[in-house]
Amino acid sequence: MTESTGSASRPITAGIVCALVGFTSSFVVILTGLTAVGASPREAASGLLSVSVTMGAGSILLASWTRIPITVAWSTPGAALLAATGVVAGGWPAAVGAFLLTGALIVLTGLVSRLGALIAAIPTAIAQAMLAGILFQLCLGPVTGMAKDPLAVAPVVVVWLLALRFSPRWASPLAFCAAAVVIAVHLARSSTSIRTDQLLPHVVVTTPTLTFGAVIGIALPLYVVTMASQNVPGVAVMKGLGYQVPWRRSMLVTGAGTVLGAPAGGHAINLAAISAALAAGPEAGPDRFRRWIASVTSGVVVIGLGLAAGAFGQLVVLAPAGVIAAVAGLALMSTLASSLTAAMATPENHLPAVLTFVTAASGIAVAGVSAAFWALIVGLIARAVLQRPSSAA
Repeated sequence: MTESTGSASRPITAGIVCALVGFTSSFVVILTGLTAVGASPREAASGLLSVSVTMGAGSILLASWTRIPITVAWSTPGAALLAATGVVAGGWPAAVGAFLLTGALIVLTGLVSRLGALIAAIPTAIAQAMLAGILFQLCLGPVTGMAKDPLAVAPVVVVWLLALRFSPRWASPLAFCAAAVVIAVHLARSSTSIRTDQLLPHVVVTTPTLTFGAVIGIALPLYVVTMASQNVPGVAVMKGLGYQVPWRRSMLVTGAGTVLGAPAGGHAINLAAISAALAAGPEAGPDRFRRWIASVTSGVVVIGLGLAAGAFGQLVVLAPAGVIAAVAGLALMSTLASSLTAAMATPENHLPAVLTFVTAASGIAVAGVSAAFWALIVGLIARAVLQRPSSAA
């Protein structure tokens, strides 16, 4: 009886863990990215609430609809892209317009199979090198933070490193917990007051606009990063676990969710990749046909966490210099390592991948277009020029 009850509750437990790990390990990256492209603290908190609700609703809808443990996540690489891009022409309204366009492109991908095939045709080495270059600047956060305020940042780094040794899954959430303690001590010493009116959930709707810089500098790179680094690998992860994800339905749901969440500041949602295994793997119970409950549970919990977006936003605003950048950088370290590994997997792609990486990492903006776009162009051109045709048998 006890064993049966335990097995029945495992999908629910797995879903709670999936939501907690996914949210606490990267929400700082989301707030950092939205703020970088021009959102005010209040607008950034609204954006965090928006992507939390849309990705939670997406998980509930897809899992209930398909009876497959499909988990929807926010685009963490996309948020890192925003942080590396900065404000484009048109400011925050133009960024919101770019989010809307990104969602429309994801919907179009679900309707036009050739568009999905085009994204899948981007060489893995180039796509991952571009992502690594985007992540690089953010991953410098722990180093620069230690230089700015070692007493505040060192505890966060030490906790992260120890957790990585003994419980890797909880490394980023525990690093955030350490940061929260540091922030609490800082507030107590400085007697800084907290604005209680900002702690409640709130939605700030922005009228979107579109500029050339926003389309080329945000929308297209955000679409490519979301597809190549999240949706395509997400399908592969689920296939490895024995599940066939319905591509069209998934793209329509995540694309529509992105469109609906954009006016409130949500940048993009997509299929979960790494965290997908938490809800779809053996930890969600021995019965593969009940694991969809884990994804539904994860969606419910994520929506609940999103309601506290204002409080999380206040923590970021009140943190000592360098602490939040350190948390964001630590959260992305494993993704950077994976991207670099994939980018350098084949010797013939080493130089194109390096050129892509350094272009993206440079952070340059030419003609109002972000480095991520130019990195992709440089990498594809370099690969086309340097690739040797296979010799005839």
